[in-house]
Amino acid sequence: MRRGTPLLSATHRALAMLEAVIADGGASSVSAIARKAGLPVATAHRQVKTLAAEGYLALTATGRYLAGPRLRALLMQVDDKQIITNIAAPLLHRLAAKVGAVVQLGTFENDMVTYRVKIGEGAGDLFTKVGMQLEAYCSGIGKVLLAHLPERDRAAYLAGGPFVALTPHTIVEPGMLALELEKVARQGYAADEGEIAEGLYCMAVPIQRPDGGVPAAISISRTRPVAGARERAELLAILQGTAAEIAQASAAVGGWSGLAAARPDADKQDGDKQDADKDAAGPRDE
Repeated sequence: MRRGTPLLSATHRALAMLEAVIADGGASSVSAIARKAGLPVATAHRQVKTLAAEGYLALTATGRYLAGPRLRALLMQVDDKQIITNIAAPLLHRLAAKVGAVVQLGTFENDMVTYRVKIGEGAGDLFTKVGMQLEAYCSGIGKVLLAHLPERDRAAYLAGGPFVALTPHTIVEPGMLALELEKVARQGYAADEGEIAEGLYCMAVPIQRPDGGVPAAISISRTRPVAGARERAELLAILQGTAAEIAQASAAVGGWSGLAAARPDADKQDGDKQDADKDAAGPRDE
């Protein structure tokens, strides 16, 4: 007895052809792409014509196909950071229950930290809110994200100092903050010991892409400081383990990037003249 929902082979083939055309970037004819992908040429032509009619592909003046306006518009709606957030949420629920503290996830936009997840014991008492943006220099998540910015972007941020002191512990001098960020990058985590609010203690770590980029960071926040090196090491191991799980799961579902854009010089690549003529006239080699 068959189990599960059966897959549609026609849909599978159409998506395979769409992917092949996008990967080709307008360099080859539909016939050439189909043969390279091991797909029936006649079927490939019908698939491409349908995808073009629906706006997912666009026919160029040379008779080649590139990503169409509907596909590009769809890709614009893909938010990698939101994908990571959705993947992270259940893992952060588990983390919050394990450590008995508030757990948060934040991303960096317009020199500010955007808080995207906030859960755990005491979450309602903490002043942050999901969707809120706060300054980056004074929080654990913010310092992690700043520490992993490209050097030029980090220097531009620091040039905006000195910064406002929110508590007596806030690092406000750009030179001192630069040293702190170097330390964060070197040790792999950031600590906030009453810098954003008196009596609030935080530890944060990066969620790292395979290429080394850091699109998000997660943190543990509570109202008592870390009691020594042993507890710090234990919390750090738990936090880094969860960050690694989020990174691995995001990579598995393609949460780091969308489809590759078509090459801008595609129209300059002539390819096979015979196939181009056939494509311009329609699928005559069925």
